[in-house]
Amino acid sequence: MSEEMLSQLSPVWPHFTPIIASRAEGSYVYDQAGKGYLDFTCGIGVTNTGHCHPQVVEAIKKQAELLVHGQINIIVHEPILDLTAELKKIVPPTIDGFFFSNSGAEAIEGAIKLARRATGRTNVIVFQGSFHGRTVGTMSLTTSKTIYRAGYQPLMPGVYVAPYPYAYRYGWSEEQTSQWCLEELEFLLLSQTAPEETAAILIEPVLGEGGYVVPPADFMVGLRKICDEHGILLIADEVQSGFGRTGKWFAFEHFDIDPDIIVVAKGIASGLPLSGVFSRLELMEKWEPGSHGGTYGGNAIACAAAAATIRVIDEEGLLENTSERGSQLLAGLGHLQEKYSEIGDVRGLGLMVGTEFRTLDRKPNKKAAKGIIQECLDEGLILLSCGTWDNTVRWIPPLMVNDEQIQQGLDIFEKALEKTQS
Repeated sequence: MSEEMLSQLSPVWPHFTPIIASRAEGSYVYDQAGKGYLDFTCGIGVTNTGHCHPQVVEAIKKQAELLVHGQINIIVHEPILDLTAELKKIVPPTIDGFFFSNSGAEAIEGAIKLARRATGRTNVIVFQGSFHGRTVGTMSLTTSKTIYRAGYQPLMPGVYVAPYPYAYRYGWSEEQTSQWCLEELEFLLLSQTAPEETAAILIEPVLGEGGYVVPPADFMVGLRKICDEHGILLIADEVQSGFGRTGKWFAFEHFDIDPDIIVVAKGIASGLPLSGVFSRLELMEKWEPGSHGGTYGGNAIACAAAAATIRVIDEEGLLENTSERGSQLLAGLGHLQEKYSEIGDVRGLGLMVGTEFRTLDRKPNKKAAKGIIQECLDEGLILLSCGTWDNTVRWIPPLMVNDEQIQQGLDIFEKALEKTQS
């Protein structure tokens, strides 16, 4: 029956594994035969507290018995107030306005609408390799792969693309890359979209689908300076990098800057659909009441799960664990890079780590990345690829992963490397 029903699902969904899951717990997913897989994908960065964390599950059960849905324009429920109180503890002090929706793409759309209304400007600058969603608006902001855009043109106008400081790709030092990218951004403001018509610059503080690229700190500082000089709002897309993924609550904290608008989703609610646009109330007060909204945004059960998620991350020291396990993972992958020449680069922050595969003449090596992912799956480790060339293996373990599980993942990865070389 399962196989028959599987064939009825829309083929627009590619299936990266054949697993039909019956349950999941912590770092593991179990198929219908009871086989356990070490899940280092987290549903693409969603189950940061691990699968079915007891405290999150309890919050969901408790809220389901009290109120499932209350539309925010009609009633305000307690979980949304509880979540807002928890968020105030972890966002920068300047952030005091909160809007909730359901998905990352929805939240990005909301952030762009807010920026346009708050500034009275129209245009948006994004970066090469970006991924911001699959709606018509967010496709227009996405440049990581043509598959996300092809066949859907024309897209939203007013979008301009600047180079992301991807030092390994350019073969330059971080300092040289940062300086060049900032100069190109300034050139863009002189040649394509004037500052007075540019509402926002939208950036992933760690590039996600584009290859798990960490920008140099001085680039992010320079970006903040450019925005301040021209009155352009800086939007941080923390959909994949937020809620502890990089060892801090938000990836922008690594660079000692504060964005004007923060967009979140994925890890906020441990698997329930919830996203948010966070900003200064002074900006949100320029958003005319009724000009944006949604029926399900800020769902009571999802908000309860999100508040529980934040408490779990804090109480269980998951930020510290993420930093420690991330260092372990980077060190282990660095050691493998010394042994296996096809690993061109190892990079990341916390438990958002990329392993890029290149040939000896530095050409993107998608075949190697995909082959190793398949070998790992056969040995019980689930990994995904990313990057414009699909040649980067991304590591997204849950934040509660332990050292033995990281080592298990590294051992399986090395076995796959050995097998693909032979």
